[in-house]
Amino acid sequence: MTKPRTQRVGIVGVPPLSVIKALAAPHITIYDLDEPQGKIDIETASPFLPRVYCGILRTVIANSLIIRPDTIYIDTGPGKCDCAVHTATVLTDSMPETRIIRTRNQDTTDFGTPLCRTRMNLLEKMQAITASVQSPTPHQELRPCSPIAGFWGVPPRDFSLLSLFPDTTHIYGWARCMENKTPDNLKLELHYNPDIPTVFFAQSFCAKTALARHLATKHPHALYLDCDVTAGNSAKAKIQAFLELSGI
Repeated sequence: MTKPRTQRVGIVGVPPLSVIKALAAPHITIYDLDEPQGKIDIETASPFLPRVYCGILRTVIANSLIIRPDTIYIDTGPGKCDCAVHTATVLTDSMPETRIIRTRNQDTTDFGTPLCRTRMNLLEKMQAITASVQSPTPHQELRPCSPIAGFWGVPPRDFSLLSLFPDTTHIYGWARCMENKTPDNLKLELHYNPDIPTVFFAQSFCAKTALARHLATKHPHALYLDCDVTAGNSAKAKIQAFLELSGI
């Protein structure tokens, strides 16, 4: 019996659960194109996307051009962003050998957010959340912790930004929607805890910077922060100072 040919599939955003279930096969290798893959230079994307696009979508283009997946599933619905729609067009025209499939994840079944609320190194916690996108199975039950800090926003391109937070940090914003597998869940994205110091984060040039800054003005003890491709010393110093001044 002939084995199926290995398929290389890229995903952008959070594809619908039906897509993830269909990709759960041993002959399919999934690449999360939102995340840096090895040492691929983000400048590979420069001829295809302007620098005013966020570092995440520029990473998507750079990864796609080097990895050359057989198929790319890209969420172009409200669960991702309008810029993803145009990125899909760029990919379609630039990579005719790759099948670009536009999806719209408007799933409403709640999978829960145990990772966002458990005690764990924040960097490892975010890695676990982004990895969970590729699994169609229910989350493992984890004991929630009492939070002393909050991180609201999207998974940063540079995860080292998260190394400054205590293990008892709860995650809010679109990253929480991501774990819940409902990226188009505005009510969940708007949720935050006003009783704990919270950093409201978005990638520079991302439309979510508007919501991050708006919610930060409503929160009684917040820091609004955006950064582009990498988390520089300035961004890290702001987080460190904010947490220290908050008594953490």
